[in-house]
Amino acid sequence: MHLLNLDPDVKVLLPDGSTRTLTTFLLPSALLMLASLMLMISMFVPYWGMTMYAPQYPKGLTVNVYVSHLEGDVREIDALNHYIGMPPLDEGGRLERSISTISIVAFALLLIAGVFVHNQWAGILALPVIGYPVIFLADLFYILYTYGHSIDPKSALGSAIKPFTPPLFGEGVIGQFKTIAYAGSGLYLAVGAVLIVMLGLWFHRAAYKPIVDARKKMKAQSA
Repeated sequence: MHLLNLDPDVKVLLPDGSTRTLTTFLLPSALLMLASLMLMISMFVPYWGMTMYAPQYPKGLTVNVYVSHLEGDVREIDALNHYIGMPPLDEGGRLERSISTISIVAFALLLIAGVFVHNQWAGILALPVIGYPVIFLADLFYILYTYGHSIDPKSALGSAIKPFTPPLFGEGVIGQFKTIAYAGSGLYLAVGAVLIVMLGLWFHRAAYKPIVDARKKMKAQSA
């Protein structure tokens, strides 16, 4: 706590004459700034990944999903998908990837704006960040479902594979392939940012609600 308040004797005077330590107000600001930084960093690391194993691919084929692009054995997987009539991996989530960078930057700026908002609006500004990981996973599940149900029965091997939904997390079986899906460090950073935001908002309310209440009390007394 003293790291955020170098001088414990420094106090903040509230409108009703009571005082609070400076740390009370620095802590929520620091937490919101930290969450903002974590979101920004998350753009540069994978959010999700999947590895596919088969007898002819004992080392596995891996695709890593970033918010703005895909990496890994994308060409090899696309070549395999072609035989069962599935579209290229890059076709899924193109709109989302095209707006992801500006959206995350906007979320981070909203958190920074919350540092300068000293009422309940700070929580409202943080709502997009709180909902972001859930929206990401819901959209990813929709993309996986769409891919698994877009098999062309007229393709070379399309009639041999029934429609499926690749697992969002954990193990699955698709034809002769065993798949393992897992969260990436980007998703962990985003979820961690949400937890820090919620903690920051709790400290934010504890810091600024007494100021709001003191102002209301003074208005009531002067009325």
